[in-house]
Amino acid sequence: MFISFFIYAFSLGTLFPRLADLQIQMEIDKATLGFALIGLPLGVQLTLLIADRIVQKIKFPIILIFGITVLSASQCFAAIFPNPIFFTGILVFGGAAIAIIEVAVNLEADRVEAKVGKRIMNRAHAFWSFGFFAAGIVGAGFSQLRISPFFHFLIVMLILSVLTYLLFSKYEAAEPRRKNKVIKKKSFVWPSKAIFMLVLFSISAMLVEGSSIDWSVIFMRDIFNTSPLVSGLSLALAAMAQGCVRYFADYFVNKFGSTRVSFQSLISMFIGVICVTFSLTPGMAIFGFLLMGAGSAVIFPLAISAAAQSSHKTPEENIASLSQFVFITFLLAPPILGFIGEYLGLRWSFALCLPFLLISFLTISSLDIQKNNE
Repeated sequence: MFISFFIYAFSLGTLFPRLADLQIQMEIDKATLGFALIGLPLGVQLTLLIADRIVQKIKFPIILIFGITVLSASQCFAAIFPNPIFFTGILVFGGAAIAIIEVAVNLEADRVEAKVGKRIMNRAHAFWSFGFFAAGIVGAGFSQLRISPFFHFLIVMLILSVLTYLLFSKYEAAEPRRKNKVIKKKSFVWPSKAIFMLVLFSISAMLVEGSSIDWSVIFMRDIFNTSPLVSGLSLALAAMAQGCVRYFADYFVNKFGSTRVSFQSLISMFIGVICVTFSLTPGMAIFGFLLMGAGSAVIFPLAISAAAQSSHKTPEENIASLSQFVFITFLLAPPILGFIGEYLGLRWSFALCLPFLLISFLTISSLDIQKNNE
């Protein structure tokens, strides 16, 4: 199950270390690139409207095998032609694959967590971060060697598609945590009050993580004129810090509780954003990205676990509603941050995370799922 998070993240993370190269290839500014990137979250948001029903009807191995192939293939096709409109349109299909995989792997992790009787969600998301780290390192290497994004993406697609089939074609998914099913067929999964508070709590981590994913490489290139390898390391090392925290987080969550661990995580993100925004050297910026990665590590996994355990609706509905509202951040972030980066500077793009971190501090009590179920 853990390896599914790694493969999913490696497939998704293949795109982002090459954004600087794709920007040059398409001959566009940061604002236009930001709008071009809206294809992924748009596909995610639209598909999340029905994702809960899809994962109920289609087996986990089929979702993973087909979804990884579609996600990787969308990146290949997006890199073929230097046209931002085509780039946006084809990434919508990749976003659709992300939505289904996102709900499926998190739901499977929750079911395994219930089966074994101990927390594994953070460790599962650690493997997601390790996959992103690996994709960042590989992408930085391909960029440094001046290998085109298309051939890079094609190689990754072929390897991951075959590997996913070999590993998961005979995988037996865990039994559902609860047997109840969605009774009303809704096109939009509206969150309960408890889930909406989790949305407000986790939105800052998604924005911090998303801003570093989309813009860290370009930030290093534009602000400090670093080489492709060093620029890529800003993304890869942030993912590694995130993965390391997630891998050991369950021990600290069990010992100190979700609220206390989340509070420390929010502080780490706050300091990291300050370091990046006011960085004077490449090292200071990379240190800031490390803190941002470490701080954003457990927020969304803890929110996912809390949502799955909420008794107001089914786990599928709760996870889908949390995901679709949180991913609105990804829908709005690329064009907004790109616009700010183009006309005010990328430092201000990262500074935008600060007020959302304040909201997370104010809604941290939403993790107390036992109280919220009453």
